Amino acid sequence: VQLQASGGGLVQAGGSLRLSCATSRTGSNNAVGWFRQAPGKEREFVATISWNGGSTLLADSVKDRFSISRDRAKNIVYLQMNSLEPEDTAVYYCAASIRSVGSTTPNSYRSWGQGTLVTVSS
Repeated sequence: VQLQASGGGLVQAGGSLRLSCATSRTGSNNAVGWFRQAPGKEREFVATISWNGGSTLLADSVKDRFSISRDRAKNIVYLQMNSLEPEDTAVYYCAASIRSVGSTTPNSYRSWGQGTLVTVSS
């Protein structure tokens, strides 16, 4: 499965961004997850969506501000990020799971995109 993340950029605190993860058709039956990694920190789970979009899971730190969705016709998974905070600054990665329903652990994801940088200024 090939993935390409895009949509990152510089935004002020309180602003919004929508990240996109374009996947190859071979990933259409896989769950897709978003992870992020801030400088000097470990990669952390952000959100995941099942193969058909029927099940989603978001990290507690973002569940009231972010949402995840997928357009199966276009093979794109979106991460809508609202009310952004400086603490959200990180490189965001999308990944395809080995399963049809995603999890929070990076080890269950087999293919990773290149990452897109999100910078939130205070």
